[in-house]
Amino acid sequence: MVENKKLEDIDYSINRIDDQEYDGCTFINCSFSEEDLTDINFLECDFQNCDFANAVLNRTSFKNVQFISCKLIGLNFNLCNKLLLSFSFEDCILDYSSFQKINLKNTEIINCSLKDADFSSSDLSGARFDMCDLTGAIFENTILEKDDLRTSFNFSIAPEINKIKSAKFLKQNISGLLSRYEILIE
Repeated sequence: MVENKKLEDIDYSINRIDDQEYDGCTFINCSFSEEDLTDINFLECDFQNCDFANAVLNRTSFKNVQFISCKLIGLNFNLCNKLLLSFSFEDCILDYSSFQKINLKNTEIINCSLKDADFSSSDLSGARFDMCDLTGAIFENTILEKDDLRTSFNFSIAPEINKIKSAKFLKQNISGLLSRYEILIE
């Protein structure tokens, strides 16, 4: 177990990750790209400017973890250990990542790219998407109740197959709720 350490400029594809649990650690400019993080536990950790592109997350635990300015492309968060799964994202690239069938209640996602991300059958109740690009993101059977999407853009959410009660949108981005009907809004 590694506790309360600051880990900087480590390429874990060269220096394999050996420890199974990290508690209260800060990772800065580290690369986990294509690394197998199966069964690794990250508790109360912060990741800043880290690269996780295509990492393997089988049963990986993220409990109260914060990602800032990280590259998280193509990750299957749905393979993570779902017990107490909680994280936030700020200034991150989460393109092509999957959040299928996981509980993301009250998650904060700020100024992130979520192109072609998959939120199918997830519970995003109370989540906040602030200034996020949701081009091609998939929302099917997703719970978006009380979500804040007022400043996000390029989304397409079908109200008839998602739960959006009390979600917040701006008039300017309401077309994202009607795009599947192929109507012109001026």
